[in-house]
Amino acid sequence: MNIQDMMKQAKVMQDKMAEMQEKLGEVEVEGAAGGGLVTVTMTCKGEMRGIKIDDSMMDFNEKEVLEDLIKAALNDAKAKADQKLAEETQKMMSEMGLPAGAAGGLPF
Repeated sequence: MNIQDMMKQAKVMQDKMAEMQEKLGEVEVEGAAGGGLVTVTMTCKGEMRGIKIDDSMMDFNEKEVLEDLIKAALNDAKAKADQKLAEETQKMMSEMGLPAGAAGGLPF
């Protein structure tokens, strides 16, 4: 493969990565904590779209516990978003005939 072909393939890959990231910006994941007492909805790009707190937590006088549940739900959603991004990247790489993990070594 000559350098010109490599540059063309890199450009195609860069375009596909941008397209995938744009698409994932609309994909929502949900994180939960406390057995569902707190749920957070966010996009795979990390934009928080919503938070739900069970009504039973409104009578709860432990502010620190609620704060911890919110953090845990956010972290759960973030982990799910990261996993979705990794899966979609791997799928895209496979479709392009590239080895898994190849995107990590590319400059885009």
